[in-house]
Amino acid sequence: MTQFDNIQPGITRTYDLTVAEEHVVSPTGIQILSTPMMIRHMELNSAKLISPMLPTNFASVGYEVYIRHKAPAHLGAKITVWSELVEVDDRKLLFAVRVTEGKRLIGEGTHRRTIVPMHK
Repeated sequence: MTQFDNIQPGITRTYDLTVAEEHVVSPTGIQILSTPMMIRHMELNSAKLISPMLPTNFASVGYEVYIRHKAPAHLGAKITVWSELVEVDDRKLLFAVRVTEGKRLIGEGTHRRTIVPMHK
């Protein structure tokens, strides 16, 4: 038994977000959700999913993303960020992640995090 046994695959977390100025890139003059911001929210959601289960003085850090940005989400769009923990290998965690606007898929992929001790 390890201190991470309470972290099990199958848990999910979602949150809704309205695409705002700080989330968009507009090199073509069209204000759409930027890929880095989409990835940021996928990572943030995954971190928040497991943070309540981490022992004191531990945190998780992302170390890999494989994401496909499939469709635009325009300024003002209401999007949903979803993460599911799909695999646990001691401290290494694999998440399935996606962003949708209603039923339309904006982006999807996988994200890996590892659990690390926090040092002062």
